[in-house]
Amino acid sequence: MKTLTVNIVTPDGPVYDSEVDMIIAKTASGEIGILPGHIPMVAPLVAGAIKLKKEAKTEYVAVSSGFVEVRPEKVSILATSAEVASNIDIARAKEAMKRAEERLQSKQDSVDFNRAELAMKRAMNRINVYEGNI
Repeated sequence: MKTLTVNIVTPDGPVYDSEVDMIIAKTASGEIGILPGHIPMVAPLVAGAIKLKKEAKTEYVAVSSGFVEVRPEKVSILATSAEVASNIDIARAKEAMKRAEERLQSKQDSVDFNRAELAMKRAMNRINVYEGNI
């Protein structure tokens, strides 16, 4: 069976590099499935899980935002931040979620609600990927 080479890179360096059978990613226009031989394309990513199917197993990577570049035999994901499910610090993610919720519930004028909402979405994404609630 044909495979795709997948590279997931953040400003801090590479996060994932492997051969997979299929990729499912969440883009600004919806979820896309990518198989070997897919037409070339570039799409913006939104916070979500990248599903990487390899034989009978599926791996997950939490991505906050970025871009996916698809070529027939290679997919490159340039992400603002990305974490493989097994590397997520769940206690840290839950604490970030709690802080974001507190900021959103506060009535202070100094709170940037858009930023707090984005922080909450990132934390929820990391928690969901870690717990497999995708």
